[in-house]
Amino acid sequence: MLRNQTFDNYQLNEDQTEFEKCIFQKSNFSKLVLDSFEFIDCTFLNCDFSMAKLSNTVFSRVRFVDCKLMGVDFSKCSRFTFSVSFDKCILNYCFFLKNNFKKTIFKDCMIKEANFSESDLSLAIFQNCDLLTTVFESNNLEGCDFRSSQNYNFNPSDNKIKKAKFSYPGVIGLLSHLNIEIE
Repeated sequence: MLRNQTFDNYQLNEDQTEFEKCIFQKSNFSKLVLDSFEFIDCTFLNCDFSMAKLSNTVFSRVRFVDCKLMGVDFSKCSRFTFSVSFDKCILNYCFFLKNNFKKTIFKDCMIKEANFSESDLSLAIFQNCDLLTTVFESNNLEGCDFRSSQNYNFNPSDNKIKKAKFSYPGVIGLLSHLNIEIE
């Protein structure tokens, strides 16, 4: 296991699959197979994970900052100790199916055409995120904060939303399934 190291432009090494308290900067993981890799207390800065394969990948207390993660399937990650946060990331076309995102912070992110179905997003914060055509079905959104985000659009009766926080005009997206006209 590699500990307490900083990597610039990290290149995949099949012999190094476990990292703890490491920082990765300007590294390209795009389309790489990271199956069963372990990242514990790591930070990724300005990295590209687009279309990376993450089967049984461990992300425990991992921060993504200014990263591009387009088309990533987080539902394939190990669910044991899964804990992530995203700041200024592009998460378009990602799959977050059936995972635990309780208390996860999504700050200043583009999350377009993603899918959060059947996930626990209780107490998660979507701060200043664009959620255009992102799917929220059969989720626990209790206490989730959408107040500063835009373009969210889901049916409240398909999700648990007790004490979730919304603001105007974004809250109008909760009425779109009714096919009504709002002036």
